[in-house]
Amino acid sequence: MEGHENGGQDLLDLQEFDEEALKKESEELLEMRFLTGENAQFARTSGGFVSLKTKDKEYPRVGVYLTFPLTNPEEFISIREADEKAKEIGIVEKLSQLPKDQQEMLQEQIRLRYFMPVITKVLDVKDEYGYAYWNVVTTFGACRFTTQMSGDAVIHLSDSRLLVTDIDGNRYEIPDFYQLGVMERKKLDLFI
Repeated sequence: MEGHENGGQDLLDLQEFDEEALKKESEELLEMRFLTGENAQFARTSGGFVSLKTKDKEYPRVGVYLTFPLTNPEEFISIREADEKAKEIGIVEKLSQLPKDQQEMLQEQIRLRYFMPVITKVLDVKDEYGYAYWNVVTTFGACRFTTQMSGDAVIHLSDSRLLVTDIDGNRYEIPDFYQLGVMERKKLDLFI
């Protein structure tokens, strides 16, 4: 009997340990840590990625994420570990607060992660069986893609700015709907 009671105490000790670890992890997650030119140094890796060195730790590779990708891409940039958990290391409040070379490194990583061609010309949009088949010209050349007719395939970011997301999750931007020609705008009547 006494051994059984001790086993119960061991289980209780284990639960308390887990609770402490969970509490510590929760506190770390809730703590916002700002990364600046004084407490963080970003460097390019030999593979073309970005590493980070802080006073506490070195990260051989980090991920760069925008917290406000469409409205404020130069501020509140989340720097995360590069593994599948992507645990946040800290926030760069403003890119302009970093040395110029480090700003450029982070901007390059942002462009890669948030690749979004601008649609400059709408050649055709056909509606068939609940899908829209787009034939457009973008800042990266001619492009064909498919969107669903229902849902949020085309989102109004403002009165004239549109975000188009295809069925594969690729995003395209129309910065000013009214800059398109009359016939092009007519082709987009299905979405407006």
